[in-house]
Formats: sequence, C-alpha cells, structure tokens
Amino acid sequence: MKLDVIKLDGKKAGSVELSEDLFGLEPRADILHRVVRWQRNNAQAGTHKVKTRSEVKYSTKKIYRQKGTGGARHGARSAPIFRGGGVYKGPVVRSHGHDLTKKFRKLGLRHALSAKAKAGELVVIDTAESDGKTSALAKQVKNLGWKRALIIDGASVNEGFAKAASNIEGLDILPTMGANVYDILKRDTLVITKAGMEALEARLK
Repeated sequence: MKLDVIKLDGKKAGSVELSEDLFGLEPRADILHRVVRWQRNNAQAGTHKVKTRSEVKYSTKKIYRQKGTGGARHGARSAPIFRGGGVYKGPVVRSHGHDLTKKFRKLGLRHALSAKAKAGELVVIDTAESDGKTSALAKQVKNLGWKRALIIDGASVNEGFAKAASNIEGLDILPTMGANVYDILKRDTLVITKAGMEALEARLK
C-alpha cells in the first residue's frame, strides 16, 4: 500500500510504502474499545471521597433508650439515615486503573493506525519543522485543510514546530513514544512524518 508524501506547503515529496502489519489490518472496535477504556481508567484521578459513619464528627452517645419509646432503636447520630450522618458505601480514594498486556496495547495501536488509513484520514509529511512562527504554520495548516489533527514525529519533536503548533487550536504534536490509541481516534486527521513512520515500525514490529 503506497501513499504520497507531501510537504507542509502542499507540494509532493515522493511516496512511502505503508506496512501491512501497521496500516493494513481490518479495524476491530472491540480491541480499540478495550485499549481506550484502559487509557481513560488509568488517567482517572480517583480522588473522590466521602466520610463514612466512623469518620463523621458526632458523639457516640446513644440517642435515647433502647426500649419503651415507640420508635426505632438507634445507637448514634452518625448513622447514615440521619442528616449529617456518614455516607453508606460512598466513593473512597482508589485507583480506577486495570492491567492490559503490552502485546494487546501494541495490537490496539496497530488497529488505530489501520482505522485511520482505511478511513482515508492518514497523511504522511516529509518533516515537521518550523521557525516557531505561529502565523506561518497556521496558514499552512489551513491550506492543507487540517482542522483537528494529530502529528506524530520521530523520537523527538522539532522545538520550533512544537512552539508554533502550541498556539494553534486543534493541532497537537507527539513524539513516537507518545503515540496512543485515544489521541489518534479523537482527531479527524492523523499526520505522520517519515521519521515517525520509521520509528513506529520499529516500535510495533
């Protein structure tokens, strides 16, 4: 599978052969769903917390005598049925993350790349370099028709390009090691540099 390589000014800069193992798979929603769910769960803070019956600040004195009142028996005002009492089985600080094998995570990334290639939302550029001027890069991005795009570069990102891209809404850039399923799927266009393509093949081989 061949794809044209372009420059940021829109001119053609040759072509590249896409690996069938990375871009030729039939995308599976169940695999993508599991990897995205793993990512989002790991990112969840889990810092929500309520006070339980043993933590609320109340006297532990018995409210009234056990028998003879005609009412239900109660031991303390901290019971969950009273206003200001502890919360029964409320959220506590915990991790929402769960394990997913490295092999499965790599498979998910390959399916995400294949999904973009199949949908025609994959673009390969020669290099992602800039002098740091946002206005110039914004004009190039507009001419290329990228509205919500993710750019994946090689092992490192060009400093000038990253600086210019940081001020453009809807444009994000990541090094190869930062490439992930969630960020790829939530963008309309996936842009990969030639260096990024080589690094991805080495990472997912």
